[in-house]
Amino acid sequence: MKVSCLQVFSILLFAGILHCRAHSRYTFVVEETRYTRLCSNTTILTVNGKYPGPTIHVHRGDTIIVDVINKAKYNITIHWHGVMQPRNPWSDGPEWITQCPIQPGAKFTQTIIFSTEEGTLWWHAHSDWARATVHGAVVIYPQKETTYPFPKPHAEVPIILGNWWKSTIYDVYNEFLRIGGDPNASDAYTINGQPGDLYPCSSPGTFTLNVDYGLTYLLRLINAAMQDMLFFAVANHSLTVVGSDASYTKPFTSDYITISPGQTIDVLLHADQMPGRYYMAAKAYASTFNYTFDRTTTTAIIQYSGNCPPSSTPSFPNLPVYNDTNASVSFTGRLRSLADENHPVDVPMNITQKLFYTVSVNSSPCPSRTCSGPNGTRLYSSVNNISFVNPSMAILEAYYKGINGVFGTHFPDVPPMEFNYTAEYLPFDLQAAQPGTEVKVLDYGSTIEIVFQGTSLIFGADNPMHLHGFSFYVVGWGLGTFNKDKDPLTYNLVDPPLQNTIAVPIDGWTTIRFKADNPGVWFMHCHLDRHASWGMNTVFIVRNGKASNARMLPPPRMPPC
Repeated sequence: MKVSCLQVFSILLFAGILHCRAHSRYTFVVEETRYTRLCSNTTILTVNGKYPGPTIHVHRGDTIIVDVINKAKYNITIHWHGVMQPRNPWSDGPEWITQCPIQPGAKFTQTIIFSTEEGTLWWHAHSDWARATVHGAVVIYPQKETTYPFPKPHAEVPIILGNWWKSTIYDVYNEFLRIGGDPNASDAYTINGQPGDLYPCSSPGTFTLNVDYGLTYLLRLINAAMQDMLFFAVANHSLTVVGSDASYTKPFTSDYITISPGQTIDVLLHADQMPGRYYMAAKAYASTFNYTFDRTTTTAIIQYSGNCPPSSTPSFPNLPVYNDTNASVSFTGRLRSLADENHPVDVPMNITQKLFYTVSVNSSPCPSRTCSGPNGTRLYSSVNNISFVNPSMAILEAYYKGINGVFGTHFPDVPPMEFNYTAEYLPFDLQAAQPGTEVKVLDYGSTIEIVFQGTSLIFGADNPMHLHGFSFYVVGWGLGTFNKDKDPLTYNLVDPPLQNTIAVPIDGWTTIRFKADNPGVWFMHCHLDRHASWGMNTVFIVRNGKASNARMLPPPRMPPC
C-alpha cells in the first residue's frame, strides 16, 4: 500500500491542537486530572491534561504513530473511530477484541494508517466508559495539491458534543453494573468541554466562536456523548451539510442537525446575519419510553466582530422536541454521497452474503426482583438474540495464533425466530437472549448486505451501529418491520451516504452494504454505551486474501493481558 508520508506524532501541546509535522514522534499521556465544572471538583481521565483531548491534523493517506502512555490507575485503550486501518487491526483499539488493555504504568505504540478517509473523524478510549473524557478530533485534509469540493472556508472549528457528570465516570459505570438498569443521567451536555450559560458554575467560561460578517466557517461536529443522539442548531443561521464520517455529501441546508454518538457531520456556517451574539445549542433526542436522560441543553456562542456588546443576550435556536423521531429520521434520510467524478461511489451490487440482524434490549430475572429493569429485572441487550460476552484474551491474538476456546464462529445470519419485531406487545418468552462470544467469519472480497432490524422487546430504541475497519453504504431505511419483498425496491444504489456509524431508527430498520476487503478482526457494536455494555455487539473476522497485499500485517509488540 502506498503511503503519502510518515508522520509520527507527540501530543504534548498548547491549546489541544496538533499540526502535522513529518518525521516527529509524540505521545498520548493518559492521566488523572482534577477539573471544576457545575460546582463540583471531579477527577477525570484526560490525554495530556486536556478535555477534550488534542486535535490531530493529517492529510488523506498519511500514516501516524502514537505512543500511548498510561499514567492513570485504570486500564485504557485508544480507538481511532472511522479510520479503516487497512490490514492493521492491531492498532484499532477495542479492549478484548483487538488488544488487551494498556495497564497502569504501561505503554503501547499504535500505527494509524489513513487511506480513503477525508473530512472529520475522532479518537476515543475503548475501555469501560473512559471515552466520556478521553477523546478528541481527527481532521483529515485532502491530499496536497487537491482541495475541498466546496469553497474553502475562512476557518475550521471542531465542535465536540459530550457529557459531564459530577461523579467520576467509573462511579457512574460501577453503579450502572450494580443496579442492572439504565445508568444515571449526566449532569450536563458540553460543547468543547463547556456546559454553557444555562448551567451554574460553567467555569472557566462558555466556548465562543468569533466570526466576521460575510465569511464562511466549517464546523466539524462530533457527537462524543455516551448515551444519546443529539439535536444541534445555531440561532438564526441555516447550516449547509457537506460531509459525514469523513466522506463528502451532496450539500443541503438545514435549520438543525441530528447526530448519533460516534458520528461526525461537517457543516458550513455562513456568517450572514446581523452582527450580534447567537447561541449554538444541543440537546438530547431520546425516543425510548421511560428512559431517564439528561434533559438539559448545552450552549456555545457565535460572536460577530464589531460593535455588539459582549453582555448582550444571545438569540436562542429552535430545536426539535426531545422525542421527535420524524425530525431525526428526516434529517438522516437526506444524506447522500457527493458521487461526482472526483468522488465516485462503489456500491456493491452483486451481494454474496445477506445478513439479517435484530438489535434488541432484553431482560433477565434478578434475585429478589431488586434490579432497576422492568418489574425488578436486569437489563441486557443482543444482536440476533446473542448477548456478547467479552473473552479473557483478545480475539485478534487468539485468531492470529490459532488459540482455541476463546470465541466461537457460529454467529447466526438470521435471528432464531421470525415474528413481528416492532409489534406493540410481544410475548414475555421472547425477552431472553443467550450470552456468548460468537463471531461471524467472512471471506476476503465477499460483498455483504446487513439489514439491522430494531425490535420493541422490553422497549424500542434508536441504535447507532458502528462497524470498525470499514465504511459502508447506507442503502435503505424505514420504520416498522422490514419487508423483504417490498423494501429492497426502495434502496438507493446511486448515491447512498458512506458512513461508519448509522442510527437504526426506533422500531425500524436500516440496510448497509460493504465489501469485506480489509483482513482482520473488526468489532461491530451499538455506540450507546449502555447498549454496548449490555451486549449489543459482535465481531467480524475477515480472512486473508491470496495476494500479499490482501493479508494482515504482522503484529507489533502488543500489551499483555
